[in-house]
Formats: sequence, C-alpha cells, structure tokens
Amino acid sequence: MQDLITGNKLNALLIAGTDARVGKTLLTVMLAAYWQRYYPARPLGIYHPVQCGNRELYTSWFSLEQTAEETNPLHFQAPLVPPIAAERQGERVKLKSLWQSFEHLSQQKEFVLMDSWGGLGSPMTRETTLADLAWDWRLPVVLVVPVSPGTIAQAVANVTLAKFARVNLKGLILNCIHPCHKHELEDWAEVDLLQGLTNKPVLGCIPHLEDPTDLNKLVQVASDLNLERLIPLH
Repeated sequence: MQDLITGNKLNALLIAGTDARVGKTLLTVMLAAYWQRYYPARPLGIYHPVQCGNRELYTSWFSLEQTAEETNPLHFQAPLVPPIAAERQGERVKLKSLWQSFEHLSQQKEFVLMDSWGGLGSPMTRETTLADLAWDWRLPVVLVVPVSPGTIAQAVANVTLAKFARVNLKGLILNCIHPCHKHELEDWAEVDLLQGLTNKPVLGCIPHLEDPTDLNKLVQVASDLNLERLIPLH
C-alpha cells in the first residue's frame, strides 16, 4: 500500500468487528439514523468499500429513508473475503481506487461512516488486512463484539491485533445478536474484565432487535451509546 496518499486526518469512523455478521452494518445504520434525526442539515456519508454477498439491511434502511449518501465502489456476489470474491469474478481489489472514492466522499460530507467487511484481521487484498487499511488511511476505529461465550477472547485478540497494526481504536461496542439475559451479559461480557484486559472502554451494548429497520428504535438505542467517542456531536 505504498502508493496510497496517507497522513491527512479525515472526519470519519471505521466500524470494524471481530468477524463477519457481528453487527457492523447495524451499528452503521443506527449511527446514521441518530445523525439524521438530530443533525439533518449536516451532510453525512456512508462508505462501504467492498461488499461481498447480499446487502439486505442496507436495502431496508434506504427504502425506508433516503437520508445519507452511500458509496459502494466494489460489490462481489460471493460471500467470501474480498480478494477471493474478487478473483471469482476475474477482478481484484484496487486499494488506491478505493482510497480515491473514499477521499472524494469525505470531501463532500461533514462526516463519513465506513462500514467494513469482516473483522480487523480480514484480508482486503492478498497482502493486507482491514487493520492495515485502518492504519494507512489514519482512520479511528470502533470494534463491534458479539455477546457470546467467546466475547472476551475475541475482544482481546482483535484489540491485540489493533495495537500491533497501530490502529486508533476508540473502544468496543457489545452487540446481542441473539436475545441476551442479564446473567449472560455478566458471565460472557463482564465490562470491567473486558476493559481491564484490553485497556479500551466499552462504549455501550446494543440489545437484540427484533426489527432492525425500526428507525425510532435505532435512534433510541444509539442515544444510549457513548456517542461522544464515536461521532462529532457539536
């Protein structure tokens, strides 16, 4: 990635996860819904550099309320990691062109939410991971961690990778992909233990949502997160 232009601090947030399907897109849509509810005059962009597979949640979101400009330069049909999905279609992931489209969007918008594919260790090309991209583009990152028996181990492993890659990790968001009882949260995702082992703050917990397209509910849940660490409120 030596040919990328780096060093400029962009007004954006990269939403990463410990794996695919852990709630990154849900958090992206949630923050977008909150932004558009309270800051409709401030232009917001959503950047999804590489999409592999379907985009059902985005489709539901934008069919309900077209309020933010979404940019998705690469879309591959196979639900595989980007370099393999691209090769299945006779293509390849060109990071320089992704950077250029992202930079263009960020110049047009006050803030950009970047929804990533997979986890921080997921490959973007055969030589680089999402963590590498976060460092090269100088993007602040929030890490979505699903609530499960492996929550703490996943969080520690991904935060360790973030430190190794020099990623500016702002904190963790827990997500209840399935209904979570209080004792499960305490047993699987004990906040003090998570924060002690990772040295990163837990910025909130997303409860299980039966209808992730309910904008009023998304705004309500977003308001319970530590938004000061995630988006510019002033």
